Amino acid sequence: MTPGTADHPLMPIEDFEDLAEVAPKGVRLEYVDGRVRTKDALSVEDFEELERRAPETVRLEYINGKLEVKAMPDGNHREIFVWLQEQCMQHRPDLRVYGESGVRTEAYRKGRARTDGAVALKGHFKGHGEWSASNGILMAVAITSHDRDTNQRDRIDKPVGYAAVDIPVYLLIDRDSSTVVVYSEPRDGRYQQRAAHSWGSPVELPEPLGFTLDTEELKDYAD
Repeated sequence: MTPGTADHPLMPIEDFEDLAEVAPKGVRLEYVDGRVRTKDALSVEDFEELERRAPETVRLEYINGKLEVKAMPDGNHREIFVWLQEQCMQHRPDLRVYGESGVRTEAYRKGRARTDGAVALKGHFKGHGEWSASNGILMAVAITSHDRDTNQRDRIDKPVGYAAVDIPVYLLIDRDSSTVVVYSEPRDGRYQQRAAHSWGSPVELPEPLGFTLDTEELKDYAD
């Protein structure tokens, strides 16, 4: 974990105040230890309404029935995303890496997760609303941020949520450990295969992608 990460509030108090001001009736928010929490159980319908009203500086997710705030990307995060776009376009011109895609996840599609990238055929998301079904998404991508919730969110909850809706591959680009982790073969709500690779090593993506990532450039974004 990056030094100071544990002490860094996930949501600035100013953003919390802006969010609380626009919260739907019946959604009571509180600010605890740098995090936003709901005082009562939150339904997926109330979450979607809250998310629609949220300020542009606030990115919300609904994970395991709880409201979560996703950290804003920094410069290295954005560079890694562009690297992945270029790699995918080079090997599979028929594919696109769509940034900031809202996906219905978890059992019964009750979760609402924001991927850092969603790999799908060009044109896949045409006509979709804010939260897309998982069908047609070939790979979900997470690029870790230096915040204290990244371990639970990206390494534990997201693999379960994406496997539950049969997204074939989950790619975790882990900046804390300088690794690329490939999860594949979703079955019974879990990915059956997990392979971790150090930055600089070739990373083979299984079908339905079927190409190898050159990760040497990732070393430039170690922090």
